[in-house]
Amino acid sequence: MKLPGRRRLGLGGWSEDPLWATVYPWLVSHPTVGRVAWAVGLQSDLDRLYAATDELGALPAGTTVLDVPCGGGVALRGLRPGQGLRYVAADISRTMLDRTADAAYALGVEEQVETRLADVEDLPFEDGAFDVVVSFTGLHCFPDPARAVVEMMRVLRPGGTITGSTMLNDSGLRHAPLRTTGRLAGVLGPGCTSEDVHLWLTAQGGRDVTLEPSGGMSYFRAVKR
Repeated sequence: MKLPGRRRLGLGGWSEDPLWATVYPWLVSHPTVGRVAWAVGLQSDLDRLYAATDELGALPAGTTVLDVPCGGGVALRGLRPGQGLRYVAADISRTMLDRTADAAYALGVEEQVETRLADVEDLPFEDGAFDVVVSFTGLHCFPDPARAVVEMMRVLRPGGTITGSTMLNDSGLRHAPLRTTGRLAGVLGPGCTSEDVHLWLTAQGGRDVTLEPSGGMSYFRAVKR
């Protein structure tokens, strides 16, 4: 899932562990600074991300969850020790998976979390393998976000929920410089619009599709028929 031809700023793609891969989870873990960074950079409310990850803590024992891309394990903050989930954290970067494993240990949820090296465009899981698929700040990073949605919906069982967040190309002109810089740095892909996300999810059997904007970030959800 490396982004070809996008290394002009010398920061590398996600499989090469760019600087943002460290900065992003650090900001999420330090809300005093993180809230300011989100408000200034994205005009977004970081508490909305916290609320989305906290939803994972309400899942019943036995729920199977796929987190892709797991990055540094940001979504793990929502899990509870002893919750009894099967939580598969997938990413194309081994470094990201190592950070996720460290985060799981620090949060006391390591017995629920397994890491898996995987490309979101060709997930190594059976159809309908998961009850929940989460993808926080992922779609805008993928070289082919439409294909990623196809794969994430494929491995979601009927009746299961997909949820996540993404920067959208139609979020406004004030966010255009951030998108452009991210693409030059090799950490952002072509992105998508709100209409794209709705159409892709619906085409793959999604119903009750919602997109909730928060500045430059939007939070999406759908249930698979």
